[in-house]
Amino acid sequence: MRESIENPSLFYQLLAESGEEKALDWIQNQAEKIEKTNDPNTLFLAYSQASRYFKKVDFSPSEELVGILQSKYPNLELSYWNRLQVARTYLVMSFKVEKEQWFKAVNQLFETGDLYEQQALFAALPVLPYQEELIPRAIDGLRTNISLVFDAIALNNPFPSQYFPEANWNQMVLKAIFMQRPLYRIQNLEKRRNLALANIARDFAHERWAAGRDVMPELWRLVVPFLNESFQQDLKKVLATEDTFQMKAAALAIHKSDFEPAKKFLEKYPELIQSIQNNEISWESIGSEFQRTRV
Repeated sequence: MRESIENPSLFYQLLAESGEEKALDWIQNQAEKIEKTNDPNTLFLAYSQASRYFKKVDFSPSEELVGILQSKYPNLELSYWNRLQVARTYLVMSFKVEKEQWFKAVNQLFETGDLYEQQALFAALPVLPYQEELIPRAIDGLRTNISLVFDAIALNNPFPSQYFPEANWNQMVLKAIFMQRPLYRIQNLEKRRNLALANIARDFAHERWAAGRDVMPELWRLVVPFLNESFQQDLKKVLATEDTFQMKAAALAIHKSDFEPAKKFLEKYPELIQSIQNNEISWESIGSEFQRTRV
C-alpha cells in the first residue's frame, strides 16, 4: 500500500517533453503554490483552471520516461491518458498534506468535479497514496452509466485487478458487458476469471437471447477455464448462428479451453481453427472489431 505522496516531478517531465513554455510555467507555479500553502482551495482552483493551459490531446512520452514511471507504478498505461489528465495528476500529487486533510480535499474533487475532472482522478488511482483506502471510492465510481468515467476506472487501469474483492470485480466486468465496453482493455481479466463470473455471464447471455438480442462476443472469454457440457451447448449455439463475428469468439473460447469434447466438436470448423493458429483471431482483434461496428 502506498502511504505517502510520491515526488510528482515525473509527471511534470511528461508535460515538459512537449509542452508550451507558457503552460509549463503556469503549472509549475501552481504546483509550488499548492505544495507551499497546503491550501485545498489553491488545489481546487488550479485543478479546474488546468483546462485553459492543457488540452485533451494525446501525447507521446519518451520510452525512457515511460519505463521509469512503470518501474514505480507497474502496468500504468499512459498511452490512454491525455495531456490534461497528466497535468491534473501532477497538481494532485503536489498536494502534500496529512492523510485526513488529503482525503477531505480529494474527496471534494471527486464529488464536485465535472466529467473530465473525475476521469483524471479515477485514471490516476494507481499513482495516488493510500491505495487500499481508495477502494470504496473506486467501487462507488463504477455506479455511473457514463462511459468516460466508467472507462477511467475499468479499462487500462491496474487498480481494480489489484484491489477489488471478487464480488466487486465481477460486478465491474458484468457492467462492462452491459455497457458493451471492450473487455480486452481490462487489465488481468484472464488472471481474475472465476466460476461465479462465468455463470453470471452465461445467465446474461441467456437473457439476451430470450429477448432476441445478440451477445457481446468477448463475453465468452470468461468461460474458458470452466468450459463443461453446459457451456459447450452455449458455444455450439453461437457457432450455429453462422455469424462470422460471433463464431470467431466461440471458436477461440473452445480452442483455448482444456475441455476435450468441445475441442473435438470444433474440428468441424477447420477454417476457424486455422485462423486461430495463424494468430488471425485473438480476443483483442475480436474486441476491437466489435467496437468498430458500434461506431
